[in-house]
Amino acid sequence: MTLKMDTIKMQSAAIRPIANMLARNLFTAEHEAFRETVRKFYEKEVVPNIERYEQQQHVDRDLWNKAGAMGLLCATMPEQYGGSGVDRLYSMILIEEQAYAMDSSTGFSLHSDIVANYLNNFGNENQKLTWLPKMATGEVVTAIAMTEPGTGSDLQAVRTTAVLDGDDYVINGSKIFITNGYLCDMVIVVCKTGSGDKGSANLSLLIVEADRAGFSKGKPLNKIGMKGQDTCELFFDNVRVPKENLLGMQGMGFMMLMKELAWERMLVAIICQAGAEAAFAHTVQYTKQRQAFGKPISAFQNTRFKLAELRTEIDFCRAYLDRCMQLQLEEKLGIDAAAAAKYKISEMFSKVVDECLQLHGGYGYMMEYPIARAYIDNRANRIYAGTNEIMKELISRSL
Repeated sequence: MTLKMDTIKMQSAAIRPIANMLARNLFTAEHEAFRETVRKFYEKEVVPNIERYEQQQHVDRDLWNKAGAMGLLCATMPEQYGGSGVDRLYSMILIEEQAYAMDSSTGFSLHSDIVANYLNNFGNENQKLTWLPKMATGEVVTAIAMTEPGTGSDLQAVRTTAVLDGDDYVINGSKIFITNGYLCDMVIVVCKTGSGDKGSANLSLLIVEADRAGFSKGKPLNKIGMKGQDTCELFFDNVRVPKENLLGMQGMGFMMLMKELAWERMLVAIICQAGAEAAFAHTVQYTKQRQAFGKPISAFQNTRFKLAELRTEIDFCRAYLDRCMQLQLEEKLGIDAAAAAKYKISEMFSKVVDECLQLHGGYGYMMEYPIARAYIDNRANRIYAGTNEIMKELISRSL
């Protein structure tokens, strides 16, 4: 069957979200100017290439250099390390514009807002000067390797070991589901450096360069969604790294992970919120153009009521998320609040894309329509950065 709805079909098209019922008050004129730069970058450099990225299962390597040249990488890092020293609202804008472009291929936020933060917060001066400026330009692509086959969200069950041998740590083990893993030039690896029953006190973080002997990468993993995102397995076979590659102190890995995971969960909440807004905007546009029984389907009460329900849920989550972001800027955001944002907003996004696909009818099941890609790409949000079941556990501990 040939689809004949080109006026409606907008494959991989960027879209502006419908304004929230409550005006947002987080951003200044400088923030909005940055947003315009990011939007144009995604429209020019990313959106036209999404289909190719999905076929090759990773973005082009030079996309990182282009993003770096425009100041889109590591913007929140201090200026002496190559960043712009700006606040995390710039990170929020970058993630929102990625979602409005309906792109799930670029892994910039993990590089700029997770790996860079570990280096900036826990690295020594030499480590910061070695890596952060190159990360800001895109000369170096980074990843963080936490998850292992069989461990899932249980970081204390990590089996990858790093044994001190003279002036080197010798690393053995493997990691799975590593974003940016295939293209990475450097990876921060969660390792067990202790022995016995110390539990979390056994964990440490080690910087591993991709050209180290014994370090290898698997092929990009064949996922059901987010096909353009670089995700692979990493293998460590007697990989030797100098003691100077230890990030922070030995045995402090779990503490460092817990400190940064709250922000990582906020990143997931931000992309889910913006993703829901984008899916909703596409669906409103579709229902106004799609005709059934001689009138647009937006004229039917069921459609109007369903859209009203979704609009309300989206806007309620937006208000909570923006409040969490204010607390994040003030360094007052609690682990439980971040967990709640990740849990609730990722669940909301799943509901929105499901209902929006239903409003598209059969066309919603066609990959030529943005809602189909959003439907399959979204599902992983309830799993990574800690499953939503783990989020509930974290919330319950605060009661």
